[in-house]
Amino acid sequence: AMDPQQRILLECAWEALENAGYDPGADPGLTGVYVGTNLSIYMLNKLSANPELSKSIGSSIFFSNVQDFAATRISYKLNLRGPSINISTACSTSLVAVHSACQGLMNYECDMALAGGVSIQSLQKEGYFYQEGGMTSPDGHCRAFDAKAQGTVFGDGVGIVVLKRLEDALADGDRIHAVIKGSAINNDGAAKVGYTAPSVGGQALAIADAVAIAGFNPETITYIETHGTGT
Repeated sequence: AMDPQQRILLECAWEALENAGYDPGADPGLTGVYVGTNLSIYMLNKLSANPELSKSIGSSIFFSNVQDFAATRISYKLNLRGPSINISTACSTSLVAVHSACQGLMNYECDMALAGGVSIQSLQKEGYFYQEGGMTSPDGHCRAFDAKAQGTVFGDGVGIVVLKRLEDALADGDRIHAVIKGSAINNDGAAKVGYTAPSVGGQALAIADAVAIAGFNPETITYIETHGTGT
């Protein structure tokens, strides 16, 4: 009866800790969980079509499918005692989760953190209905930052990382894949052409804040990875 999103996120949280070399049952430190999931289409479509199953299982369907319980399920199953917070900011959920985890580490609310997110609408391949003027692509291709961009394509995926303060990771001899030098979040307010549209000024301010917090010369950046909707 569990939403595949919550199951797969739990599996990946366990795998991330194992890959990092940590046994949550033996670690006395505080490990925080900062994650987000998409709306449970599984509960809306699959379980609602089987009322007898829903009746026999009872309230566990609620706890196994509603977004509010993704983080605490991981903390419960893996015996993690740091902050357990669900993040839900639409398309930016996973990165805001990473930012929030960094803040938790810097504020010493936890000594290690799991951060990430999952969005799985279906475990089977599915198409979509194209609508003129909508956000989806008419031909199933996303051409971000291209003159031929006509829309985006949605997909399914999961990502979760283990974070620690750099000095602690170095002292503990951890394998370090990357260092987050700084991060920032904000909101555009009303300064954009529509509710779902991004603001150039707002994004520029967020980038400037992150660079200032990280304390480095932006001219030294040699690689940029960004979210491109292709609309």
